[in-house]
Amino acid sequence: METSDLTNLIGKLERNIESVIKGKKDVIRSTLVALFSQGHMLIEDVPGVGKTTLAQSLAKTTALLFKRIQFTSDLMPSDILGVSVLDQSTGEFQFKHGPIFTNVLLADEINRATPKAQSALLEAMNESRVTIDGQTYELPKPFFVIATQNPYEYRGTFPLPENQLDRFAMRISIGYPDHESEKEILTALTHINRNDGIRAVISREEVVGLQQMAESVHIDDSILNYMLTIVNKSRDPANFELGVSPRGTIALKRAAQARALLDGRSYCIPEDVKEMVVPVLAHRVVSKHDKMGVKVIEEEALKELLETVEVPV
Repeated sequence: METSDLTNLIGKLERNIESVIKGKKDVIRSTLVALFSQGHMLIEDVPGVGKTTLAQSLAKTTALLFKRIQFTSDLMPSDILGVSVLDQSTGEFQFKHGPIFTNVLLADEINRATPKAQSALLEAMNESRVTIDGQTYELPKPFFVIATQNPYEYRGTFPLPENQLDRFAMRISIGYPDHESEKEILTALTHINRNDGIRAVISREEVVGLQQMAESVHIDDSILNYMLTIVNKSRDPANFELGVSPRGTIALKRAAQARALLDGRSYCIPEDVKEMVVPVLAHRVVSKHDKMGVKVIEEEALKELLETVEVPV
């Protein structure tokens, strides 16, 4: 694909979603980075800021199959994966696919489900397949999980364990809209679903093609060393109780490649890595307490870490 064609296509994608998600260009860009890097995304924010709308808009604009699961305390793994049912006519068990067999899966309020239900996503998010009753089933391509949770509501929730968090390539927050964006939302408000006006601008096959293009984006050795230096510093017990896993390093590389692709480049620059460090790594590390005994926020700790690493020229 020519650079100009790629730029035009990415521009159409972003504008299409922005027609519904007002004033959130950075959020839309991060969502596309997660999709094209073949990762998954956790949106941690208060209710009502557009988390569900973002997921639906992405699915519609890319012609991907969308399904939503409302996570609750009584949710069972079979409610996510599916179940084998006895066929009375043949006397054999037939597998009924669960909602996980989709392209874009919205795991709404994921921390309201028990760890047993949450764990049903682990194999799917890591290997794009599920194993049920000893039988392995491949998931559709692409397979993209967008999970949401409210960070300020703790009653009746089950915090995601580190191994579950590590499956998410990125964690972002949408935030409240600014004055003009919220006014535009109110002006255009109708009883019709805001997503109804969205039409697909690319096909499922083109999404898969863009994911493959992102994989082929070149990363120079100097950029790789820059990335590895950041990761290794996160594993320093003097600053962090828990450092970045190798899975996190891979996610950072893929996110940097996807960001370069969205900018129309076939190669990575240091800025691609720097911009992805916080959304890709902050939920994977556990920072230590400072000298006053106050726990350092992971995002701030990573920003300080970046200041100590020499940027390659």
